Amino acid sequence: MSFVNPQFFWALAVPFVIFVFLVSTNKERLSRVFDEKVLKRLSAADESMPITVRNLLMLLAIFFMIVAIARPVMEKGNKKVEVQGLTLLTALDISGSMRSKDVYPNRLTFAKTKMAQFFDAMPSDEIGVVAFAYSSFVLAPFSSDKETLKMMVDGVDDSYINMGSTDFAALGELASKLLEEKKPKILVLFSDGGDEEAIAGFADILKANNIDLYVVLVGTDKGAPVLDENGKPLAQKDGTIAITQRNDALGELAKENGGAYVVASNGKEDIQQLVNVIRGKYKNQQQGAVTIKERVEYFYYPLGLGLLLLLIAFSSMPRRVSSGQRAVSNGGLK
Repeated sequence: MSFVNPQFFWALAVPFVIFVFLVSTNKERLSRVFDEKVLKRLSAADESMPITVRNLLMLLAIFFMIVAIARPVMEKGNKKVEVQGLTLLTALDISGSMRSKDVYPNRLTFAKTKMAQFFDAMPSDEIGVVAFAYSSFVLAPFSSDKETLKMMVDGVDDSYINMGSTDFAALGELASKLLEEKKPKILVLFSDGGDEEAIAGFADILKANNIDLYVVLVGTDKGAPVLDENGKPLAQKDGTIAITQRNDALGELAKENGGAYVVASNGKEDIQQLVNVIRGKYKNQQQGAVTIKERVEYFYYPLGLGLLLLLIAFSSMPRRVSSGQRAVSNGGLK
C-alpha cells in the first residue's frame, strides 16, 4: 500500500503530535482547583463517557482523517489504454467579407453552421478553435467536448468581424505553435478564401511546419456587396459598390499541401465528404496508447472510521442538567 499525497500526512503529523501533547497534559479547570476526591463528591453523576476515553476517540478520529487525506491506495501497476481519434485545429474567418449575404443569412453564420456540423461528424476527436482576420486568436483550446466548442463558436457574432485585410501569415504562425506537439498536424479553415498574394507566405509556413491544410469555402462565384457594421454596402473610391466573391485559391493551396477542400453547400454531405477524406488519410494514425497507473482507492475506509469515532465522541458529551435536577442533586449531598 502507498499514499498518493504523502506530503499531507507529514505536513499534518507535527501539528497532530503537538495537539496530542496538549490534550494529554491539560487537566480540566476544576481539577486544578480541587482535590480529585473532593471533586468527585461535588460532581453530579452522569452517564457520559469519561473524558479520557472521549479525548482518545477524538484523537483517533483526527488521525484517521489525516490518513484519508493522504489518500492510501493499492498500486496494481501500469495499464495501457487505447485512444482513438485525431487532433485538429479549426479556424474561423472573421474578416469583413464574411458579412456578405450571398449565402443565407450571411457568410459568417453559414460558416459557423458548417463548423458545428464538422464537430458533430468527429465526435471522438480533439479539436481546437481559432478565429482569424487582421490578427488571430484562440477561441477554444483543444477539447473533445463538442457541445462546449459549438457554444464558443456560436458566441462569435458581427462584433468580432474585422474590416482589416486578412493576415494569413499570422494565422500560420499561431497554428504552428498550437500544433507543435501534435502528430499529424491538421488545420481546417472555414473561410471565403484569399487572394494569391495574401496566402503566399501562408503556404511557406505550412510547408515549413508540415501542416496539412483542409478548407471549407463559403460564398458564391457571383459574390455579394461588402457590408459595414451597419449593414450598408461599402463603396470603392470610384463610387462603385465593393463586391466580394469566393476565392478558391485557398482551396488550391490546400490540395498542394497534402489536404483537400470543399465548397460549403446546404445539407451535411459536403462536411461528411471532407471528414471521410481526413479519416481515410490518417486511418493508421488515429489510434494510440496512453499509459495510466491502475490503483485501488482505500481512503474511504479511514475516512468512514474517523467520522464514526468522531460521532461517538460527540454523542458522549455531558448533557446539560436542568435547574430542578441540580437542586435535587445538591439536596442529596452530605
